[in-house]
Amino acid sequence: MTHSTAPGTEYDTVVVGAGPAGLMAAMKAAERGTVLVVEASSMPRDKSCGGMLNEYAQAFLAGIAPLPQSMVRPPACINFRYVDWDRGIRKPTSLRFLNVDRREFDDWLVSLLPDNVDVAASSPVKGMAQDDAGVSVTVRVDGEDRMVRCNNLVGADGARSAVRRTLGEGSVSTYVTLQDFCKLEGELEPYFDCIYMRDIGDSYAYSYIVPKGEWGLVGSVYYPKTKRPHEKQDQTMQILRTSLPQLGETVKREASVALHVRSAADVVPGRGRVLLVGEAGGFMSPTSGEGISYAMNSGAAAGAAIASSAPDDALAAYAHSVDHIAANIRRKLRWLPFMESAWGKYLAGFVPTPIVSKVTEGL
Repeated sequence: MTHSTAPGTEYDTVVVGAGPAGLMAAMKAAERGTVLVVEASSMPRDKSCGGMLNEYAQAFLAGIAPLPQSMVRPPACINFRYVDWDRGIRKPTSLRFLNVDRREFDDWLVSLLPDNVDVAASSPVKGMAQDDAGVSVTVRVDGEDRMVRCNNLVGADGARSAVRRTLGEGSVSTYVTLQDFCKLEGELEPYFDCIYMRDIGDSYAYSYIVPKGEWGLVGSVYYPKTKRPHEKQDQTMQILRTSLPQLGETVKREASVALHVRSAADVVPGRGRVLLVGEAGGFMSPTSGEGISYAMNSGAAAGAAIASSAPDDALAAYAHSVDHIAANIRRKLRWLPFMESAWGKYLAGFVPTPIVSKVTEGL
């Protein structure tokens, strides 16, 4: 693999975004020819994420390469737990996750890329155009714009995908996400807690707490167009610390966005010779917010379609291969209005724990 800050001018495939979706697409597309991965941020990159791999992500990775234990953080395996904070209700489920360092996880995926893949970090895409012969991409490298030609392009640039907007598909609305890294001053219970509380206001969706070695990650998700989210996160942290003194001082806070899938129309596989994967294509669980397994599966499907099809036929092959993922999202969307309603959150507290556990497995 070559980490290049000076990419060439022609590649078989260009992938925009070096997260799990883009890296899986690059790995598979490399079976057809040369690939360039361009990433707007520096690498290894930071991603505001709990770093939890569900059973589907683990099964996918088992077919790729052994996962290094060095990136696993204690407690290595933790179960999901539903928490109604105000009523003191805690319902542990059988849904189990592998607890990894997200930064190290992404960097490990980069290390798996074959030699015919170039990676250009700190290289945002400034423009893109399709014609009958392929796709032209303008990439900003070291302050200069460079033109790169390719047969197919994969948009894996996240919830605010510039590639998607350039295609004219429009933006999907996004949650505001904030994540605090707290120095632990005692052990947290070994659960991946999903917390609902009612004192933050209508813009608040939920919080999560993940024990991760010497750190406690406390993330919160706020609905689109939330005003002063940092103030709301301060309020959330104050409430949580009243009962969890183990959460020491916040050493770092990350801010990001996450896809807010509201309709089946938000799922768009691409247009022409451009394929959209991960959050850029609308592939993310609308109910749980889990995105890593969706990212890797959609990315791999796009790369495989490119590797096995003529450039003009890759999109159709890809769209067919992710039909089942789109159907999964449509099914989950039927649950969403109830889950997000005040009544839904209230009634969940009365549902027997075994039923909560069973329902959670499908979310």
